[in-house]
Amino acid sequence: MNDRLELAVVVPTFNESANVPILIARLEAALVGRRWEAIFVDDDSPDGTADVARAIAQADTRVRVVQRIGRRGLSSACIEGICATAAPIVAVIDGDLQHDETILPVMLAALDADPTLDLAIGSRFVAGGGTGDWDSDRVAKSAFATRLARGVLKAELKDPMSGYFMIRTHIVRDLTRDMSAIGFKILLDIMTTSPRPLVFREFAYTFRVRTQGESKLDHVVAMEFLIALYDRMFGHVVPVRFAMFSAIGLLGLLIHLTVLGTLFVGLGESFRTGTIVATGIAMTFNFFLNNALTYRELRLKGVRELLGGWVSFCLVCSVGAIANVGVAEFLHGVQAREWALSATIGVLVGAVWNYAMSSRFVWGRY
Repeated sequence: MNDRLELAVVVPTFNESANVPILIARLEAALVGRRWEAIFVDDDSPDGTADVARAIAQADTRVRVVQRIGRRGLSSACIEGICATAAPIVAVIDGDLQHDETILPVMLAALDADPTLDLAIGSRFVAGGGTGDWDSDRVAKSAFATRLARGVLKAELKDPMSGYFMIRTHIVRDLTRDMSAIGFKILLDIMTTSPRPLVFREFAYTFRVRTQGESKLDHVVAMEFLIALYDRMFGHVVPVRFAMFSAIGLLGLLIHLTVLGTLFVGLGESFRTGTIVATGIAMTFNFFLNNALTYRELRLKGVRELLGGWVSFCLVCSVGAIANVGVAEFLHGVQAREWALSATIGVLVGAVWNYAMSSRFVWGRY
């Protein structure tokens, strides 16, 4: 009997406790006759997903658990799971049961039969595939994202947004240090990071309806996809996190100028008072938007974490804020009519400090 491990199935999870035993049973049925293991990489789910998987692992040695504390994000979870296995081939499948596990043996057989094949991709958009209960709005958004992804990939891949695929493990290991690990679309990250075009085949499946738990899809996930595209195209010039922090800073500047203009020009408050109030409001705006976008995989949750993070953000940015107010007031004293320019320069003075310090002492400490 050949006991050689053939396949690892990496399952990134967050609040999927009800689906874990169902998925394991389905994997067992689909992979009869194969030597496999399932690695659940859990982002410290509050619903006890990791504990459920561990309880099953006590009786089934094919089940393993990686519980991540202080680290979040689907792509980075997949990378950790892939690097944790000795299997020569690894599959990535969602923990919400929407991917069809019955095509796993077909994909594995294809990789076994053809040593030149790098990737087997579960596809909703080839003949025989489908998107299940998606409404027209979601289909349209997916089609738009697919066109964007194809432009970056420069490959005739029908479903570049797929999160369901199988790949030779060493390929990912060799790429990990260069991957962005941003967002939900790890397949896009792998294919754009590879220095050579990866040889792939697509295998049709129909996307299932979620029956347990809550969908992770939201507008922020869509934003993360655009961020990942930016990173692959321009990240080597301007790092994506700094670009996001700066873009949010520009929005904060608009908030700053609007508040200052309202108080100083509209209500006749002193320039100093208007600048202090505008700085506080813009700083709060920047904190919450950066928490949702720039540091999404490290985002703070719950009242205590958010309050602590906001206080830390304000404290570490206080030097930048003091410089902001001081420089703006000085310049306004020199050129009284150019209040908007004075305020803008004041904001720019504190920007680099704010980024460096908040990265280290706000999101970096959790």
